[in-house]
Amino acid sequence: MNENLRKLIQLYATESSAQVEAFLSDLSKPSLKALLLDLLTLYFNDKNSSYLRELATLYVAGYEPIQGKLGYNGYRMAADGTRQDCEVKPQNTDNPRKKLNGGGSFNDYTLERFEKDREQAPQLLIAGFVQGKLLYVLEVPFRCIEPRLGQVLAKRFPSGKRGKGEYLRSASFTYRDYQSCQEVALRFLDPAIRQFSAYLAKGFFDYLHTL
Repeated sequence: MNENLRKLIQLYATESSAQVEAFLSDLSKPSLKALLLDLLTLYFNDKNSSYLRELATLYVAGYEPIQGKLGYNGYRMAADGTRQDCEVKPQNTDNPRKKLNGGGSFNDYTLERFEKDREQAPQLLIAGFVQGKLLYVLEVPFRCIEPRLGQVLAKRFPSGKRGKGEYLRSASFTYRDYQSCQEVALRFLDPAIRQFSAYLAKGFFDYLHTL
């Protein structure tokens, strides 16, 4: 880790804001640039937090973030004044053996949450990153993956009911579950994506170039 970044993290956590500002003021412009780039690299590739990847996806797709852990990730206002919520599903890989497949998952999913999502119909922003670099953003209406989610929930709760504390740990999907949906929109595609083709499932790489 960048030594200045290490010092900054320690100062920010233990000292006053004045001491943090003084430390930053003493750094040269090249050192500040290196610190910032190292911080972004560290955070964008954090396996325990996808927050920056979510923010990048929201901004690229024209949405604003919603603060808080509960509910959807972002929203935008339509021309007619109605609000459209969205859920961000970012994938990140640094290994060609763990390929991006245009997928995502709903963790700890329940029948009740499924019904809420069907009613509110959020847009899904499906994004792919390689080592923190954004390659694509797809906007997919929830109804496009509704059959897949209904299928995995029915398998987990065959009676159509769930007991207290029961949930589906991961309701996952891939591009195959929405590839026939005509309402999928490509919001961003890196012009140099072919350089990263080894990190994408072949069928999905081909699908991206049909949009």
